[in-house]
Amino acid sequence: MLKRFALRVLDFIRFHRSYSQDGEDMVLRALFESLPKGYRGYFVDVGAHHPVRFSNTYHFYRKGWRGINIDATPGSMRSFSWVRRRDINLELGIGAEQGSLTFYCFDEPALNTLSEEVAQERASGGRYKITKKVEVPVLPLGEVLRQHLPKGTKIDFFSVDVEGMDEMVLRSNDWQMFRPSFILAEDVHFDISSGKTYGSGVYAFLREQGYEMVAKTPRTLIFKDLR
Repeated sequence: MLKRFALRVLDFIRFHRSYSQDGEDMVLRALFESLPKGYRGYFVDVGAHHPVRFSNTYHFYRKGWRGINIDATPGSMRSFSWVRRRDINLELGIGAEQGSLTFYCFDEPALNTLSEEVAQERASGGRYKITKKVEVPVLPLGEVLRQHLPKGTKIDFFSVDVEGMDEMVLRSNDWQMFRPSFILAEDVHFDISSGKTYGSGVYAFLREQGYEMVAKTPRTLIFKDLR
């Protein structure tokens, strides 16, 4: 009898699998609860890494959303082209201006970065190793969106996770043209008790742009557009 009751209870509970590293996709899901049933939105994922693993966008893709995935890791878009066929998948880096930058690849691809400082700091720890350095093309985020965002498309959220370069990516956006409703950005130095950050300027910059922090996970700050 107890087993039948438990199974009946489970029928009423809706489970949602998280694909993010720290459950960011489930936080976003809660923030989007007021959207109409069947709503299919649009995202931009900078530092997308993998179509499924540690992905802040795959949960939404499975619900019919589409978006733009950007990652500078050589060969990264092969798996995106197979798994995320509705999306626009771009193998390039984001920089303050058009050009090329050195990209540091690790034996753990989630740590790949354009930041020499971050790369050397992680390599010196001994746990991870730099496997190669490659020159990759870079464009400002605003320019990428001008070239690839479908005309008239509203962006529901940005996900930015570029290992130490998040503030630079955000500064390279055109905030007059491209304002997502929500932004996820990595900032491991933010102290929620004091409201201060001891490293990245992500929090201060997004406040200047008219965004308010509405949630936080261990590595990620989540902001909402107030305008």
